[in-house]
Amino acid sequence: MTRKVYTLMNNNKNEAFHIISDGSCDLAAELTAEKNITVVPFYVTFEGEHYEKEIVEIGIRDFYQRMVDNPKVYPKSSMPSVQDYIDAFMPYVEADMPIICICITTKFSGSYQSAMNAKEMVLEDYPNASITVIDSTINTVLQGLYVLEAVKLRDKGTGYEEACARLEQIKDSGRIFFTVGDMEYLKHGGRIGKVAGVAGSVLGIRPIITLKQGEIFPSGIGRSRKGTTGKCIDLLLNYLKEQNAGFERFSIAVGFGYDYEEAKAFRDRALEALRGEGYEIDDIPIFQIGATISVHTGPHPLGFGIIEKA
Repeated sequence: MTRKVYTLMNNNKNEAFHIISDGSCDLAAELTAEKNITVVPFYVTFEGEHYEKEIVEIGIRDFYQRMVDNPKVYPKSSMPSVQDYIDAFMPYVEADMPIICICITTKFSGSYQSAMNAKEMVLEDYPNASITVIDSTINTVLQGLYVLEAVKLRDKGTGYEEACARLEQIKDSGRIFFTVGDMEYLKHGGRIGKVAGVAGSVLGIRPIITLKQGEIFPSGIGRSRKGTTGKCIDLLLNYLKEQNAGFERFSIAVGFGYDYEEAKAFRDRALEALRGEGYEIDDIPIFQIGATISVHTGPHPLGFGIIEKA
């Protein structure tokens, strides 16, 4: 491994471990700075040659605007490199700080393998380093919620090994219920899979999709945006009933792409539906889905992420 000088920034010496996530977590830069989370960005391109780091070199809003302005151009993404992860790990390794690194589901990306390769390379020179790389089996705003649960464990003083164990316990509870503007980006992004069998080639059909345990599954179809988003709310309510537990047991967020006003209206409909079922809830945070996932969903994904609290 090439020797470099690494500088540790904003390290809290009282922390039992440091949290790193790949860019699929879709947490705002201001929030990751506030929570002391290191994010290893993905790369995105519109013409297939010149890749830019998400957030670092191309802003999310700019990315969506380019999609909206160029509807026939389908962007691509590329995972973080092994060196990207080495650079993220080393300041904390040299400070003897354990690391929990949370990666997008391996069904969608090789990011986890990049992180694992980086870990093995680091351990060659620092055999006593403590690095745990987790295949979250989830992505986007749901991964963001998962990362924030790791932050809560860290901030309340949970030990490194105990936190790793708890994060493994809760990840299978994660669900995303969402819809998209049309099928085209799913086709070009290679994520059409099982959804194609349900939606077929019927003109104007929009799918409703569930992500669980690392894979996407068809959960219905519809023609109108109001109808498909309404079915996403129904899926959320049904999931909560299946869990037979109070709402306070879960962390939830709305994920959106280009249209924030639509996301707010969707959030308000969801709050009304949840309260109508007797759930006591004040608000649902709204997170913007990042470029890593939107290359597959297009500019108009909308739905929920929900996971058990740590």
